[in-house]
Amino acid sequence: MDNFKVVLGAGESGVGAALLAKAKGFKVFVSELGKIEQKYKQILEDNQIVYEEGKHTEKVILMANEVIKSPGIPEAAPIIRLIRDEAIRIISEIEFAARHTKAKIIGITGTNGKTTTTLLTYHLLKSAGINVGLAGNVGNSFAEAVLTTKHDWYVVEVSSFQLDDCYEFAPHIGMLLNITPDHLDRYEKDMQNYIDAKFRLIQSMEEEHILLYNADDKHIAKEIKLEEPFATCKPINEKWFTGKGITIPAGTLDKKQTKPIVFDELPIPGKHNQLNASAAITAALLAGATADQIREGLKTFKNTSHRLEPVVEINGVRFINDSKATNVDAVFYALGSYDAPIIWIAGGTDKGNDYKQIEELARKNVKALVCMGKDNSKIYKFFKDKVPQIADTNDVKTAVQRAFEFAKAGDVVLLSPACASFDLFKNYEDRGEKFKAACKALTK
Repeated sequence: MDNFKVVLGAGESGVGAALLAKAKGFKVFVSELGKIEQKYKQILEDNQIVYEEGKHTEKVILMANEVIKSPGIPEAAPIIRLIRDEAIRIISEIEFAARHTKAKIIGITGTNGKTTTTLLTYHLLKSAGINVGLAGNVGNSFAEAVLTTKHDWYVVEVSSFQLDDCYEFAPHIGMLLNITPDHLDRYEKDMQNYIDAKFRLIQSMEEEHILLYNADDKHIAKEIKLEEPFATCKPINEKWFTGKGITIPAGTLDKKQTKPIVFDELPIPGKHNQLNASAAITAALLAGATADQIREGLKTFKNTSHRLEPVVEINGVRFINDSKATNVDAVFYALGSYDAPIIWIAGGTDKGNDYKQIEELARKNVKALVCMGKDNSKIYKFFKDKVPQIADTNDVKTAVQRAFEFAKAGDVVLLSPACASFDLFKNYEDRGEKFKAACKALTK
């Protein structure tokens, strides 16, 4: 059926795609193998969209002329293999939404830091008075945003899972922040497959599009040389970093930029965030914000929860929630973000971590390590002779109390787990909220 769209998955992404598809005149069927949350079920029913849950009815699905797949569904799922065998086109919600907007898009991807960079870019544009929307992997369906809002620009965070089924998606400004091993279980444990997924961001970009990329990232730098993108490429590197700020070199934006542009103070700590801010600020300038507007916007930016989030200061000890750091690379950035001794809280469900890449930083910056998880044997064994003090706990209140006992005025207590949260918590948000509550309870 030429007019029939099937949406696989009925979460934020899938329901948004279904709403947009119906609004554009398509016949729509939503199929969810699991249970649909009541709020999404209600939206589907209110909009008279046919759906099923707890199964995939193959006979109906294979009638589609195109399938819009939610990013959480892996390529190895039997229904995906069946659809591929029938040569039915599968696309992502990001791809579908981009077809139906004339707005310009800033597309942002990377293994770490993409949410912070997305939120900062959006904040800088919005505070500069530019008509801008926010969508994508930050938790907002791009398809629903396209349907319900009218903006000149959209800032869209895109994960590798969302990029997997993009073909013609071409952001006017693209950002490649970093690529380090993650989600390799979805990519046949092949790093190149994961790199290829990230580089789908630029596959349809043309010369009039601008690509901002991290020239210091070995995977990105190598792949850029191999791919030779059609987009106008603008590298960002540590040479831009000046103290706690950045300097955008003359000529970076265009030939009219005859002088460097200096931003003295950034609202987020760490070298990795200097790079993220460099990309966000450059994108904002390219989208029409002035340097003065950006300086004002930087003063009011608040980072996302659970990413180097200040919680409380008690007797001169700062408590920082970095619960979103679920891989070793994210912890690498966190441990390098503070000019103070760190009492590091880490642990959880290990994802095959190689702690060697943070060994040197831990020796240099970590005063004590508090392991927090059901099974801390791997992380405890690796670091027991590499940090001055170490403790083993299996609950957040004890972990925070032990960390506070290790600390003195001027120290930082940093939750940056390097692991998934599912051994003790519902998710990383739950872990972060319980950590914050335990920190604040110390003052009572």
